[in-house]
Amino acid sequence: MGQKPKSELSLKLYKIMLDKGYPEPFCDEITKNLNTDFTAKRMIGYLSHYEYLPLEEVADEMLAILSDRERIIKKKVYEANNAAWNEYLDSRKKV
Repeated sequence: MGQKPKSELSLKLYKIMLDKGYPEPFCDEITKNLNTDFTAKRMIGYLSHYEYLPLEEVADEMLAILSDRERIIKKKVYEANNAAWNEYLDSRKKV
């Protein structure tokens, strides 16, 4: 399975990071992982508060963003499963 292409905001994040002086390979790795508008927007917002952060802090923030994204995805799956279960229970009451 191939890597998802970078979104428009992910490409913008890449340019912002290059403009701030981060090494190209680092920018590429960050935006390979933050390749959706949602995740890239979060990092753009984070970076906008600072002139320059150490690479480790940017990497830590990337991991936090990915963790939040995973939690949100799981929550939506659980909500969908719960809704389906409730619908099933409601259909049984009508029988």
